Amino acid sequence: DIPLDPLVNDAPNYHRPHNATSEKKRLDPKYFNNKHSIKETLLTMLGSHHLASRRWIWEQYDRHVMADTIAASGGDAALVRIHGSERGIAMTTDCTPRYVKADPYQGGMQAVAEAYRNISAIGAKPLALTNNLNFGNPEKPHIMGQIVASVQGIGDAAKALNTPVVSGNVSLYNENNEDGGNAIDPTPVIGMVGVIDEIASSIGIGFADPNLSIIVVGQAAESDWLGVSIYADIFADNPVAAPPPVDLNAEAKHGQFIRDAITKGLISACHDVADGGLLIAVAEMMLATKMGVDLSHLKKKTAAWCFGEGQARYVVATNNQTALTESLEAAGIPYETIGTTHDDKRLQLWEDNYIAIDEMVEAYENFFPNLMQNQT
Repeated sequence: DIPLDPLVNDAPNYHRPHNATSEKKRLDPKYFNNKHSIKETLLTMLGSHHLASRRWIWEQYDRHVMADTIAASGGDAALVRIHGSERGIAMTTDCTPRYVKADPYQGGMQAVAEAYRNISAIGAKPLALTNNLNFGNPEKPHIMGQIVASVQGIGDAAKALNTPVVSGNVSLYNENNEDGGNAIDPTPVIGMVGVIDEIASSIGIGFADPNLSIIVVGQAAESDWLGVSIYADIFADNPVAAPPPVDLNAEAKHGQFIRDAITKGLISACHDVADGGLLIAVAEMMLATKMGVDLSHLKKKTAAWCFGEGQARYVVATNNQTALTESLEAAGIPYETIGTTHDDKRLQLWEDNYIAIDEMVEAYENFFPNLMQNQT
């Protein structure tokens, strides 16, 4: 019953002075030569503030009100039953400030695209989004430029993925007083909701059983993208570069495929590839259920393959590899079969290298508890 024109067509449209963020190029290959082993790199990344488990935080709160929580914190999206029914509402929040700072337009799109993937990965249909736009002083032209471009990116992605913006919130002037005011990294957070008709058909990120095939859906040549990645931030001092490009058509196509495959029972676990790249996604799926993974049949892979943050990708587990790969080929979606799950509690890599799950747990779970203990 609320008139929408004052919020939409008749809303004031400000044109404040702003400067566009300078265009960046793809990261120079010279930064790919990290001297650390894949094992050392993976454990360092899992134990960093970027990726470490947030369990210490979300365990402080009651996550099971009215016993309607189906999927709690720690996965791609939370899932709550609509009380008294078998339908569910999926929820997620996403943003990668590194991307927005490097390219506000691509970063704004990516925040929506990642939220879309997280909702799709649990089996729900993305419906709508809200935003929380956190920036520095908009009176500075370069900060206003970040706001303008990221809002444009969010809008274009919302239209392409059919997830309208239904509400929003703005927090500006987030700066300290040093050197004339150092702003926070631009952080346009996206909160997205989706719906699933049968909560029993939803899936999580954890590998459920041994002897499942592991497939990367959407794996393509441009997936090996290290620019503005966590890998580059930790091991190459985050050199100036472009973030991974977002292909909204691919996001929509791949997300629809994933949702359909989950409904058909072709996928038993799913996790989108985001911060940290492909090998981090596999590690997080292992950590969810303490299930081992064998990648030993692969030839030695580069750091860019392991930790590149190319978009529109999902890691899935299936007990029907033939049916799933035939469906992927029929849909024209690139993919790569990378390994299998097993009961041996370790990540078996190529050339007889492996990482024990206990080592991964130690790195992943202890960052925040140790940090908070040191604060007291």
